[in-house]
Amino acid sequence: MSKENKTALNNEEESIKEEQPVAEETAEETEAVDEFKQKYDELYDKYLRMLAEYDNFKKRTQKEKDELYSFAVSDTLEKLLPVLDNLERAAEAAAEKSPLADGVKMVLKQFGETLEKMNVTPIEAVGKEFDPNIHNAVMHVEDEKVGTNTVVEEFQKGYKYKEKVIRHSMVKVAN
Repeated sequence: MSKENKTALNNEEESIKEEQPVAEETAEETEAVDEFKQKYDELYDKYLRMLAEYDNFKKRTQKEKDELYSFAVSDTLEKLLPVLDNLERAAEAAAEKSPLADGVKMVLKQFGETLEKMNVTPIEAVGKEFDPNIHNAVMHVEDEKVGTNTVVEEFQKGYKYKEKVIRHSMVKVAN
């Protein structure tokens, strides 16, 4: 072999020897990168789970808040309905042309408008079919003129707040 060939062969051997430690370093680096990638994936998964948990917490808290508000409004309205009943009785009992009757009717009208703004509606009863979910039957009457299971008379008005019954209508039902 010529000197040039030997030199080229030596250079090749040296470059192969140099590449081997580089290959070992690359394997170590690859392990380290894989380890960091695994840790990153774990942390990212934890982050996504915490984000989902927080979102669920916010939704649950808002739902509980809405339910609590609805309960508080219903409870308050339930306590105010007897006042409304008494105002209605006072309006019926007052003399027709007296200033007192006019005042009671104005207060009654204002009370009704306020309830309407709060999404409180009276339950329709007379002439409707009896529904135990919204009516409370306190009397039954046999009447051939009226269909069976029909509300004939309303003793006390019932009210709903949105879709929730605050007070059932007290009614007389025909059998």
